[in-house]
Amino acid sequence: MKTILVVDDERNIVELVRMYLEKEGFAVVAAADGEQALVQYERSGPDLVVLDLMLPKLDGFEVCRELRRRGDVPILMLTARSEDVDAIVGLELGADDYVTKPFNPRALVARVKAILRRTDATAKGGRPIEVGSLRIDPRRREATVGSRRLELRAREFDLLAALARDPGVVLTREALLEDVWGTDFPGETRTVDVHVAEVRKKLGEDGPQVETIRGLGYRLVHPPRPALDAGHFPVAE
Repeated sequence: MKTILVVDDERNIVELVRMYLEKEGFAVVAAADGEQALVQYERSGPDLVVLDLMLPKLDGFEVCRELRRRGDVPILMLTARSEDVDAIVGLELGADDYVTKPFNPRALVARVKAILRRTDATAKGGRPIEVGSLRIDPRRREATVGSRRLELRAREFDLLAALARDPGVVLTREALLEDVWGTDFPGETRTVDVHVAEVRKKLGEDGPQVETIRGLGYRLVHPPRPALDAGHFPVAE
Protein backbone atom coordinates (compact mmCIF):
# COMPACT_ATOMS: atom_id res chain seq x y z
CA MET A 1 0.00 0.00 0.00
CA LYS A 2 1.37 3.41 -1.01
CA THR A 3 1.39 6.14 1.63
CA ILE A 4 0.50 9.72 0.72
CA LEU A 5 1.35 12.66 2.98
CA VAL A 6 -1.25 15.44 2.56
CA VAL A 7 -0.11 18.84 3.86
CA ASP A 8 -2.75 21.58 4.08
CA ASP A 9 -3.99 23.85 6.86
CA GLU A 10 -7.58 23.64 5.60
CA ARG A 11 -9.08 20.63 7.35
CA ASN A 12 -11.95 20.23 4.87
CA ILE A 13 -9.47 19.92 1.98
CA VAL A 14 -7.38 17.35 3.86
CA GLU A 15 -10.46 15.26 4.63
CA LEU A 16 -11.75 15.50 1.05
CA VAL A 17 -8.41 14.41 -0.39
CA ARG A 18 -8.08 11.69 2.26
CA MET A 19 -11.51 10.28 1.39
CA TYR A 20 -10.77 10.05 -2.33
CA LEU A 21 -7.25 8.66 -1.88
CA GLU A 22 -8.31 6.04 0.67
CA LYS A 23 -11.13 4.97 -1.64
CA GLU A 24 -8.42 4.18 -4.21
CA GLY A 25 -6.44 2.08 -1.75
CA PHE A 26 -3.86 4.60 -0.51
CA ALA A 27 -2.84 5.09 3.10
CA VAL A 28 -3.02 8.77 4.05
CA VAL A 29 -1.19 10.74 6.75
CA ALA A 30 -1.73 14.47 7.20
CA ALA A 31 -0.04 17.61 8.46
CA ALA A 32 -1.52 21.07 9.04
CA ASP A 33 1.65 23.18 8.83
CA GLY A 34 5.15 23.08 7.37
CA GLU A 35 6.95 22.00 10.53
CA GLN A 36 4.48 19.14 11.06
CA ALA A 37 4.98 18.12 7.44
CA LEU A 38 8.70 17.52 7.93
CA VAL A 39 8.05 15.54 11.13
CA GLN A 40 5.46 13.37 9.37
CA TYR A 41 7.78 12.87 6.42
CA GLU A 42 10.48 11.40 8.67
CA ARG A 43 7.96 9.38 10.65
CA SER A 44 5.94 7.84 7.80
CA GLY A 45 8.33 7.78 4.83
CA PRO A 46 5.58 8.61 2.29
CA ASP A 47 5.66 7.55 -1.36
CA LEU A 48 4.32 10.96 -2.44
CA VAL A 49 3.59 14.34 -0.82
CA VAL A 50 0.58 16.51 -1.68
CA LEU A 51 1.83 19.92 -0.51
CA ASP A 52 -0.07 23.19 -0.17
CA LEU A 53 2.00 26.33 -0.76
CA MET A 54 0.32 28.63 1.75
CA LEU A 55 1.13 27.04 5.11
CA PRO A 56 1.67 28.41 8.63
CA LYS A 57 5.04 28.20 10.40
CA LEU A 58 6.93 27.03 7.29
CA ASP A 59 5.49 27.69 3.83
CA GLY A 60 5.27 25.12 1.06
CA PHE A 61 8.30 26.50 -0.77
CA GLU A 62 10.52 25.95 2.26
CA VAL A 63 9.05 22.49 2.87
CA CYS A 64 9.66 21.55 -0.77
CA ARG A 65 13.24 22.81 -0.60
CA GLU A 66 13.88 20.81 2.57
CA LEU A 67 12.28 17.63 1.18
CA ARG A 68 14.56 17.87 -1.84
CA ARG A 69 17.57 18.08 0.47
CA ARG A 70 16.44 14.85 2.13
CA GLY A 71 15.52 12.80 -0.93
CA ASP A 72 13.57 12.57 -4.17
CA VAL A 73 10.04 11.79 -2.94
CA PRO A 74 7.52 12.92 -5.60
CA ILE A 75 5.79 16.20 -4.70
CA LEU A 76 2.42 17.42 -6.03
CA MET A 77 1.94 21.07 -5.07
CA LEU A 78 -1.38 22.80 -4.39
CA THR A 79 -1.69 26.51 -5.12
CA ALA A 80 -4.72 28.75 -4.56
CA ARG A 81 -3.45 31.42 -6.93
CA SER A 82 -4.29 31.66 -10.62
CA GLU A 83 -0.92 33.19 -11.50
CA ASP A 84 1.73 30.86 -12.86
CA VAL A 85 4.58 32.31 -10.81
CA ASP A 86 4.00 30.22 -7.66
CA ALA A 87 3.75 27.02 -9.66
CA ILE A 88 6.90 27.82 -11.61
CA VAL A 89 8.86 28.55 -8.42
CA GLY A 90 7.58 25.29 -6.96
CA LEU A 91 8.70 23.35 -10.02
CA GLU A 92 12.10 25.01 -9.92
CA LEU A 93 12.46 23.90 -6.30
CA GLY A 94 11.83 20.30 -7.35
CA ALA A 95 8.08 19.69 -7.28
CA ASP A 96 6.91 17.17 -9.86
CA ASP A 97 3.62 18.85 -10.74
CA TYR A 98 0.99 21.23 -9.38
CA VAL A 99 -2.79 21.56 -9.07
CA THR A 100 -4.59 24.89 -8.80
CA LYS A 101 -7.35 25.29 -6.21
CA PRO A 102 -10.25 24.74 -6.45
CA PHE A 103 -9.58 21.32 -7.94
CA ASN A 104 -11.54 18.22 -8.85
CA PRO A 105 -10.53 15.56 -6.27
CA ARG A 106 -10.80 12.82 -8.91
CA ALA A 107 -8.36 14.73 -11.11
CA LEU A 108 -5.97 15.08 -8.16
CA VAL A 109 -6.11 11.33 -7.52
CA ALA A 110 -5.45 10.71 -11.23
CA ARG A 111 -2.34 12.88 -11.04
CA VAL A 112 -1.12 11.12 -7.91
CA LYS A 113 -1.53 7.77 -9.67
CA ALA A 114 0.22 9.04 -12.81
CA ILE A 115 3.22 10.35 -10.88
CA LEU A 116 3.55 7.12 -8.89
CA ARG A 117 3.11 4.98 -12.00
CA ARG A 118 5.88 6.83 -13.77
CA THR A 119 8.14 6.69 -10.70
CA ASP A 120 7.61 2.94 -10.35
CA ALA A 121 8.25 2.34 -14.04
CA THR A 122 11.54 4.19 -14.09
CA ALA A 123 12.62 2.59 -10.81
CA LYS A 124 12.35 -0.84 -12.42
CA GLY A 125 15.07 0.30 -14.73
CA GLY A 126 16.28 -0.86 -18.09
CA ARG A 127 19.34 -0.83 -20.26
CA PRO A 128 21.69 2.15 -20.02
CA ILE A 129 21.17 4.87 -22.62
CA GLU A 130 24.15 6.60 -24.24
CA VAL A 131 24.13 9.77 -26.34
CA GLY A 132 27.66 10.96 -26.99
CA SER A 133 29.29 11.68 -23.63
CA LEU A 134 25.96 11.30 -21.81
CA ARG A 135 25.22 7.99 -20.12
CA ILE A 136 21.94 7.29 -18.33
CA ASP A 137 21.47 4.28 -16.07
CA PRO A 138 17.70 3.91 -15.45
CA ARG A 139 18.13 1.12 -12.91
CA ARG A 140 20.39 3.20 -10.67
CA ARG A 141 18.75 6.47 -11.75
CA GLU A 142 22.14 7.96 -12.46
CA ALA A 143 23.24 10.17 -15.34
CA THR A 144 26.79 11.20 -16.19
CA VAL A 145 28.49 13.37 -18.79
CA GLY A 146 31.94 11.88 -19.14
CA SER A 147 33.14 11.42 -15.57
CA ARG A 148 30.84 14.15 -14.23
CA ARG A 149 27.72 12.98 -12.43
CA LEU A 150 24.58 15.03 -13.04
CA GLU A 151 22.64 15.98 -9.91
CA LEU A 152 19.15 15.59 -11.34
CA ARG A 153 15.84 15.76 -9.52
CA ALA A 154 13.36 12.94 -10.16
CA ARG A 155 11.40 14.58 -13.01
CA GLU A 156 14.53 16.09 -14.54
CA PHE A 157 15.99 12.58 -14.76
CA ASP A 158 12.81 11.23 -16.37
CA LEU A 159 12.68 14.12 -18.84
CA LEU A 160 16.30 13.67 -19.89
CA ALA A 161 15.77 9.91 -20.26
CA ALA A 162 12.70 10.51 -22.45
CA LEU A 163 14.69 12.81 -24.76
CA ALA A 164 17.72 10.49 -24.79
CA ARG A 165 15.68 7.46 -25.83
CA ASP A 166 15.07 9.19 -29.18
CA PRO A 167 18.05 11.51 -29.79
CA GLY A 168 17.50 13.93 -32.64
CA VAL A 169 13.74 13.32 -32.64
CA VAL A 170 11.52 16.30 -31.83
CA LEU A 171 9.15 15.60 -28.92
CA THR A 172 6.26 17.99 -28.33
CA ARG A 173 5.59 19.40 -24.88
CA GLU A 174 2.35 17.42 -24.81
CA ALA A 175 4.18 14.19 -25.64
CA LEU A 176 6.75 14.87 -22.92
CA LEU A 177 3.98 15.53 -20.38
CA GLU A 178 2.39 12.22 -21.35
CA ASP A 179 5.69 10.34 -21.21
CA VAL A 180 7.26 11.90 -18.13
CA TRP A 181 4.25 12.84 -16.00
CA GLY A 182 2.12 9.93 -17.16
CA THR A 183 -0.91 11.86 -18.38
CA ASP A 184 -1.93 14.95 -20.35
CA PHE A 185 -2.36 18.23 -18.45
CA PRO A 186 -3.89 20.80 -20.87
CA GLY A 187 -2.65 24.35 -20.40
CA GLU A 188 0.27 23.40 -18.17
CA THR A 189 3.02 22.72 -20.70
CA ARG A 190 5.13 25.32 -18.91
CA THR A 191 5.91 22.48 -16.52
CA VAL A 192 8.05 21.02 -19.31
CA ASP A 193 9.74 24.34 -20.08
CA VAL A 194 10.83 24.85 -16.48
CA HIS A 195 12.29 21.33 -16.25
CA VAL A 196 14.04 21.65 -19.62
CA ALA A 197 15.74 24.86 -18.43
CA GLU A 198 17.10 23.02 -15.38
CA VAL A 199 18.25 20.02 -17.42
CA ARG A 200 20.12 22.34 -19.82
CA LYS A 201 22.03 23.95 -16.96
CA LYS A 202 23.07 20.57 -15.59
CA LEU A 203 24.12 19.09 -18.95
CA GLY A 204 26.54 21.99 -19.40
CA GLU A 205 28.50 22.70 -22.54
CA ASP A 206 30.31 19.36 -22.62
CA GLY A 207 27.19 17.21 -22.91
CA PRO A 208 24.41 16.85 -25.49
CA GLN A 209 22.17 19.89 -25.81
CA VAL A 210 18.39 20.18 -25.49
CA GLU A 211 17.41 22.13 -28.57
CA THR A 212 14.16 24.11 -28.84
CA ILE A 213 12.27 23.64 -32.10
CA ARG A 214 10.01 26.68 -32.25
CA GLY A 215 6.33 25.81 -32.40
CA LEU A 216 7.02 22.10 -31.97
CA GLY A 217 8.96 21.06 -28.88
CA TYR A 218 12.42 19.82 -27.91
CA ARG A 219 15.06 17.36 -29.06
CA LEU A 220 18.37 16.14 -27.68
CA VAL A 221 21.32 16.73 -30.01
CA HIS A 222 25.09 16.34 -29.86
CA PRO A 223 26.90 19.61 -29.13
CA PRO A 224 28.40 21.21 -32.23
CA ARG A 225 32.10 20.58 -32.67
CA PRO A 226 34.20 23.69 -31.97
CA ALA A 227 35.25 25.44 -35.17
CA LEU A 228 38.93 25.19 -36.08
CA ASP A 229 40.84 28.40 -35.79
CA ALA A 230 42.13 29.69 -39.11
CA GLY A 231 45.68 29.40 -37.85
CA HIS A 232 45.29 25.90 -36.43
CA PHE A 233 44.44 23.64 -39.36
CA PRO A 234 45.98 20.16 -39.12
CA VAL A 235 49.14 19.87 -41.18
CA ALA A 236 49.70 16.74 -43.26
CA GLU A 237 53.10 15.20 -42.78
